Amino acid sequence: MPSTYDTWGVIASILIACFASYVTLDLARRVQTHAGWAAMSWWLGGSLVMATGIWAMHFVGMLAFSLPIDLGYSVFWTTMSFLAALVVSGVALGLASGRTLGRARLVAGSLAMGAGISGMHYIGMHALDMVPGIVWHWGMVALSVVIAVAASAAALGIFFWLRKVDDESRPLRQVIAALVMGVAIAGMHYTGMEAAGFPVGSICGSADALGSDGLAGGITLACGVVLLLALLTSQYDARVRRHARRMEVSLQQANTDLQTANEELRQRAFIDPLTGLANRLLFEDRLNHAVARLDRVNDTVSSRHAEKVAVLFIDLDGFKPVNDTYGHGAGDQVLKEVARRLSREMRDSDTAARVGGDEFLLLIEAAGGAADCVALARRVVASIAQPYDLGTDRVTIAASIGIAIHPDHGPGTRLVAHADAAMYAAKAMGGSSYAVFEPGMGNAAQEQITLQNDLKQAVVKGQLELHYQPKMSSAQSQFSGVEALLRWNHPDRHQHIRAPVA
Repeated sequence: MPSTYDTWGVIASILIACFASYVTLDLARRVQTHAGWAAMSWWLGGSLVMATGIWAMHFVGMLAFSLPIDLGYSVFWTTMSFLAALVVSGVALGLASGRTLGRARLVAGSLAMGAGISGMHYIGMHALDMVPGIVWHWGMVALSVVIAVAASAAALGIFFWLRKVDDESRPLRQVIAALVMGVAIAGMHYTGMEAAGFPVGSICGSADALGSDGLAGGITLACGVVLLLALLTSQYDARVRRHARRMEVSLQQANTDLQTANEELRQRAFIDPLTGLANRLLFEDRLNHAVARLDRVNDTVSSRHAEKVAVLFIDLDGFKPVNDTYGHGAGDQVLKEVARRLSREMRDSDTAARVGGDEFLLLIEAAGGAADCVALARRVVASIAQPYDLGTDRVTIAASIGIAIHPDHGPGTRLVAHADAAMYAAKAMGGSSYAVFEPGMGNAAQEQITLQNDLKQAVVKGQLELHYQPKMSSAQSQFSGVEALLRWNHPDRHQHIRAPVA
């Protein structure tokens, strides 16, 4: 018998196929971007929506088909065809949620999906209870199955291809991909319909079942509403996830900025900005920790095996003339180079610090003894004495180094002061040398501090007495002025401080 198609029904079925494909591509992304129960929920809901779209396309396409006799479709076999669509949809979204799509996975998945789509179609055709039965053109049947497998392979490939597409170009490419998938699925359906032959005189035993004139329109409308709701839900989820990702990125950026700010504050608080070495605050903190750690270790071992901590106080000789002659820029350049040379002579466990204009400290942990510290001091003196290139000129400076060792030279709290006293002793020897602390080295500094403190109290205690002394000109035998004599009446000291009268 000759068959015909309702044009609007065919168009509606193809549009449903394309729209269902677009929504399916969106749902596949939701399944892939979630995990756990959320992914399972999207898989189940997505499978149901995808099955609804595929089956609606198939059934509307069948309702568009007509013969010279009344046709109807069995409710049971129509329901079974929907279940077949549901199975193939579940397989498709399950494969789409995978991390990779290897060749074996692509082949197996395409065959399974192709078989499911073909099963859905031919089970749906079986819902036509024809007497005598449908005559099949097996060549066309085979072609429809091949088209179904090819369409499945294309769909899987498109699923994974769209993952690599950026968000800006994704909508357009998703539309194009949906058109390709929709046409392929519709092509399989109408190829399968062409495979069916109906002998003259056939009757449809299910003519009084599904098949009213308004059924195709109702299914098209219902399917469109379901697909649209699914698409809106998917888009809403995507927007929520984008917002969450932006918030996460913002929080990460804020955390990074906070870490950067903390690092900058740490640098400013503990690092010398010119040389990049530790400053006095960081040096003293590390010294205190090193001494405390050393004392704990030494309490558990014999004095023969006790460890030591050493401080080297370094003062540059001849640095001020460089500053005065070449300017502070050249002086800064020399200080940076001194810092680099000190770092080369140190171990990773040691600490170098700049604590004044041209003063540096070295903290040597686990120092072997005085001999090892002297060897290091010699290397530092030799290194600093090497010429410094200032572009057009080369200058040389020297270093005086004082060495103090804990516990040999006293407690850790006095280590820097003792190294400072030893450094002045090295300067007194002519500079460009080193000296190891000895107990008598600190007396001069202590005496100077005591004298300054007593002098500050002299005015309060009324110990200063002012006298005037005339100045005579021997050539003219007359007064040329006076000078003031300030006498300090200290109970234990007998010193004078003289100052000219203004």
